[in-house]
Amino acid sequence: MVYVSRAPLEKLWAYKRRMGWSFAWVSSADSDFNFDFGVSRTEEQTRERIKPMIEAGMPPVVEHLASASGTDVVGYLSEGPGLGAFVLDEGAVYHVYSTTARGLEFLMGYYPILDRTPNGRNEADSPQLWLRRHDQYAQ
Repeated sequence: MVYVSRAPLEKLWAYKRRMGWSFAWVSSADSDFNFDFGVSRTEEQTRERIKPMIEAGMPPVVEHLASASGTDVVGYLSEGPGLGAFVLDEGAVYHVYSTTARGLEFLMGYYPILDRTPNGRNEADSPQLWLRRHDQYAQ
């Protein structure tokens, strides 16, 4: 398994060290991989796509998550998560499966637990503004 992000490799590695992670993480900066894979959009595409959200009033959690990610709302919403499976067969690489967004919930082990509690994920009334990185909680 390999993780791919558009940030420069040096930035990814610094964050990886901060979080204490040991998985393989590569950069797709200077390539079209994320766009070809359908998990990245241009700023123009993102602005057009989120126009109804802006007109209706952006949920506070979006601004919170954008800020926590070190970007603005458009930058945050121009990138999305995705999972893809590829097979190497006789020298050729085949893309055999992919999913995005809600299709990735099976990877988030806490969602099935929350789904069985009285308030569930509590997505309607109380956005998850309490989430922090491990080194951001009071000691």
